[in-house]
Amino acid sequence: MPETELGPMNAAQRFNAFNEPDSFMKGPLDSRQLQAFAILARTGSFTQTAREMFLTQSAVSHSMKALESDAGCRLLDRVGKKVMLTQAGEHLLKHAEIILREMQAAREGIEQLGKWGRGRLRVGATATICTALLPAVLREFKESFPRSLIQVEPGDSRELVGGLERQRIDLGLMLQEAADDRFECLPIFSDELVFITAPLHPWAQEGTAPRAEIARQNLIVYRRASQTFRVVDEYFRSEDIVLNTVIELGSMEAIKELVKLGLGVSIAAPWVVQRELEDGSLRAIPLGRRKLKRFWSVAHWKGRRLTLAEETFVGLCRSAVETLPRTMDLVATNGFAHEDIPTRLAGVP
Repeated sequence: MPETELGPMNAAQRFNAFNEPDSFMKGPLDSRQLQAFAILARTGSFTQTAREMFLTQSAVSHSMKALESDAGCRLLDRVGKKVMLTQAGEHLLKHAEIILREMQAAREGIEQLGKWGRGRLRVGATATICTALLPAVLREFKESFPRSLIQVEPGDSRELVGGLERQRIDLGLMLQEAADDRFECLPIFSDELVFITAPLHPWAQEGTAPRAEIARQNLIVYRRASQTFRVVDEYFRSEDIVLNTVIELGSMEAIKELVKLGLGVSIAAPWVVQRELEDGSLRAIPLGRRKLKRFWSVAHWKGRRLTLAEETFVGLCRSAVETLPRTMDLVATNGFAHEDIPTRLAGVP
């Protein structure tokens, strides 16, 4: 293999060096070698290059020999005391400068992530959580991390599991029942599902939903494929009741309006319809003698350590649910006690 300090090659030797089968690069080039090569191209001096890299001149020389060996061709020519680039060296230098700039940018970016307030927050949440909980949480979060990039992806709990799997999101605020053993679930709160009716509906007048009438009632649901509908369907099937689903919508706001018009009843947590319960345009009725609870958590890959920003987000979510229990008094007026709609999970500070 030709060596830098043995003098220039003749035309035949140079042609053979460029066209030998083994002359092609066999793998990634060493970044330290590229750095030394770029400095040497700028200074034209092994001595100056060694000084800037805090190395011996011999170490720089051996590094350049190794780089030429990896490249499979001669990159440098010595002309007197000056080192000059060959045509191949000029070509490599263009790429080396780009590579070194990108590596420096990557290093600076990583360093910035370690500084207070920098980084990103990629979370997924169900549509109702996005509406009822996240605005207050993100407002508080932005005050603590003003320069953090925030990305929110809405979706059903099962869709958020897919987002975690494909690493589109880092945290999923979703129903704990949708997660599996691959994920760690940090509890946020629990709630209870109830029937939602118009004020003049017979159930609202009686304060209860007669078991014999449930199967005949027109039910307006939010996405049959959702995790909530799965647990609702399983609940009633265990009671030997098959629900009569007549309308399926992808908007909770649209569902509320149809229920107000008396076109059917729906099933939701009282905090989802808090405003309507407060103004009396909707009423909440228990599903039956057994309660149907859901457990909400922030899920992430098991074994992955949360960043400071992510830990802060989880804490803010737990604090924000304190505003939701205002629904309790409204639900109690329907004739049943819901001291835990929603309630904090045991052990959650």
